[in-house]
Amino acid sequence: MAVHADLKLVRHGEDGVDLAFRADVLRGLAEPQKAIPARWLYDPAGSALFERITDLPEYYPTRTETALLERCGPAIADAVGPGRAVVEFGSGSSVKTPLLLREVKPAAYVPIDISAAFLHQASAALAARFPDLPILPVEADFTKPVRLPELVAGHAMLGFFPGSTIGNMVPRTAVDLLRSMRETLGEGARLVIGIDRVKDITRLLAAYDDREGVTARFNRNLLERINRELGGDIPVARFRHVARWNPVWSRIEMHLQATADLRFTVAGRPFAMREGETIHTENSHKYTAGQARFLLQAGGWTPATQWTDPQEDFLIMLADASEHRSAP
Repeated sequence: MAVHADLKLVRHGEDGVDLAFRADVLRGLAEPQKAIPARWLYDPAGSALFERITDLPEYYPTRTETALLERCGPAIADAVGPGRAVVEFGSGSSVKTPLLLREVKPAAYVPIDISAAFLHQASAALAARFPDLPILPVEADFTKPVRLPELVAGHAMLGFFPGSTIGNMVPRTAVDLLRSMRETLGEGARLVIGIDRVKDITRLLAAYDDREGVTARFNRNLLERINRELGGDIPVARFRHVARWNPVWSRIEMHLQATADLRFTVAGRPFAMREGETIHTENSHKYTAGQARFLLQAGGWTPATQWTDPQEDFLIMLADASEHRSAP
């Protein structure tokens, strides 16, 4: 059964504009290296395009993690036990979620996502597959602590954060997110997290710049969203998608590069870009196993077990909420 919990953190102005979206875009376009947080890529159109990306032959993470979850699901269930409330951060279409739910036999499922339409669509699909499972969707920005529904109070929590979404954040932000998850889930919680591993750069670049151009459309959709929701007149056709490997940060970067000198307005504010200048839209950090463990520890989680695929492309890690201590 799906119970819709109206716990919204999104604030809109009198004109109906998402105030956080407008603030992030205007601030980001005014910076020397223009940049817009990756979360704004995922409006309904962007989310649908991303689902297409996950099926592309070049995009290995989704199929690799899915196969790994199928293999290690029983081991996860043995480790965590039944009866926990599963809380998924950034639920998306919940493609991988059934693989976990069918194994761990949870007391409830709480998907958290910033996209209300996508969230409730996915929740309805899961409700059809698990008719006896309480499903409590929460529309919220999961990068901050989230108040969970009262119906799961008293249950031990199992956080679920697949898709290597943690890689979209610079390390300091990733650590902050892990700490927020620790606060949201509380004492005695456990976390199942997917993390993409460092690998051949050619494979990485192909995964984020596919031959069909779906990733390019996904990236440029951000500009279309700005034009539509913020009254912009950005010439979308004069931007091209660029994927780069940054060895210093161990990450793939996505950019939108101006192909000519440009002038445009957003929310009534003028902006200019030179030919070749970019808007930085997304990062995808890649980690070694040791770096992944250190990241979790810095975020308040103690790694317990990890699983990887035969090619060692991807990691699924199970971690425990670390005890709060006043001293070493």
